[in-house]
Amino acid sequence: MVKLYKSDWSPPSRACMVACELFNVPVELIEVNILEEEHLKPEFLKKNLLHTIPVLEDGSLVIHDSHAALMYLADVYGKQESFYPKDTKQRALVNQKLFFNSTILFPRLRNIAFRLITEGIKDIPQKNLDAVEEAYGFIEEFLSRTKYLASDNITIADIAAYATVTSLLILLELNAQKYPKTQAWLRDLEKRPYVQKGNAKGLEDMKHFIKSKLA
Repeated sequence: MVKLYKSDWSPPSRACMVACELFNVPVELIEVNILEEEHLKPEFLKKNLLHTIPVLEDGSLVIHDSHAALMYLADVYGKQESFYPKDTKQRALVNQKLFFNSTILFPRLRNIAFRLITEGIKDIPQKNLDAVEEAYGFIEEFLSRTKYLASDNITIADIAAYATVTSLLILLELNAQKYPKTQAWLRDLEKRPYVQKGNAKGLEDMKHFIKSKLA
């Protein structure tokens, strides 16, 4: 059985949880309490020197990057190729949007959330909010070209980005009139049962925590 070391607050963890639901992966979910620094304990560091979550363990294989984990889960457990196409060019487009999530979306979330947790800031600097707003604009432009981020089908890139974007919405509300395609994309994914099961509870917990820090 696959083991997923995760935190429900963590968007990368939630993306992997959504994928496990989607691909019917037999998985044991193991909560790692970041506030109690369980990710810094020696037994966890043996699995992941970077002390980040999630960590996916499948037998002797240990993957400590959520995007690599999504790729692996889709390849090994996915029955429907459209989520991570085998075609080289189509797969490159999915990878491109996965890297967009890892290099643009998630860092802009982390730049705010990390300071809320570790530094106790009460106000989000405007430059950080402007960076989030810019990211919303990127997504809107992508969705003006294809129905979903990488193609006209849902892929693991949508799963990764959705977990991040719904977390960004806690910090900066989306202007639905300005970004109608992004709003429609969010509503489309939100209604899917595997997304609800993997993302909704952790997102709500994260929302309460962040709001309490900003209050």
